Amino acid sequence: MATNKHATIRYLALDRCFSNFGKKFFIDDLINACNTALYDFTGIDDGVKRRQIFDDITFMESEQGWSIPLERIRDGKRVFYRYSDRSFSISNQGINQTEANQLRETLAILSRFKGLPQFEWVEEIQIRLEDTFKLKSSVSAVVGFENNPYLKGLNFFTEIFNAIQSNQLLKIKYQGYKQSAATEMTISPWYLKQYNNRWFLFGYNQEFQSMSNLAIDRVASITNSDDDFIFKEQINFEEYFDDVIGVSVRTDDTPQNIVLRVDPEVWPYIESKPIHGSQRVINAEKVDIQLSVQVNHELIATIFSYLDAIEIIQPSNLRERCRVIAENVFKKNL
Repeated sequence: MATNKHATIRYLALDRCFSNFGKKFFIDDLINACNTALYDFTGIDDGVKRRQIFDDITFMESEQGWSIPLERIRDGKRVFYRYSDRSFSISNQGINQTEANQLRETLAILSRFKGLPQFEWVEEIQIRLEDTFKLKSSVSAVVGFENNPYLKGLNFFTEIFNAIQSNQLLKIKYQGYKQSAATEMTISPWYLKQYNNRWFLFGYNQEFQSMSNLAIDRVASITNSDDDFIFKEQINFEEYFDDVIGVSVRTDDTPQNIVLRVDPEVWPYIESKPIHGSQRVINAEKVDIQLSVQVNHELIATIFSYLDAIEIIQPSNLRERCRVIAENVFKKNL
């Protein structure tokens, strides 16, 4: 199948041409029809190449496509194309094998959300799609997504999700890890982010007059507020977390150059799964890598997850901080 993302638009345009018995569609006509359809749908007028149309026809005639009954009729020195069956159209044929495989992949991704509040419909629509298109397989699942269905606070997910969508101010009773009791705060919810199998809410905290980061498993209760919603500042959450590992961002802090020395035995793992997007090798012989990130709890936790396979070269204050933590761990386990 053609990998071009506009392939479906071309297939439908060709189908309309092949179904039109009132006009002869030569190859140039097919090209023009596809170009017109692409422009109408996308505004793109780059032009479809002749080779692409021939590849599309080959796919449509294949079993992976729709096995279209296409005739090539000579008219002088040229050839025009039409269906031999006047009643045929790919729109009447359901989905082909390639589309079925793509739909299976989509269902596998959607299954990640099953059990999560606000997405109860996923399981229902998955059953309907599997039954309608005969996608049910006797083979056990081949993709497993990380998920924590036992996480506290998931019952608030729907309410928070809807509040973000509708710009609804919330009064949230929240008990932080170091708090002995829950306190109430007024939050304009902006963004939900998952990290390390937990969900975090980012929003404007009216009491602090700044953005707060709340773990939803620490939420005790939620009620709506009639006060004015504070709309999101100029924050692009797609880029907001670029300089950190995890969700702890300090807007008044800048990334530091963190140099780590990695044991050769562990390096292949870290090379294939970088600790952070900024990771780069600065000394291949000693396997020294550099990260450009803010120092936060998640960075330290990540470093300690490798136990003694990572040595902190710089900065010295991070090295000292981790040394103190390591000594405390040792003392508690004597």
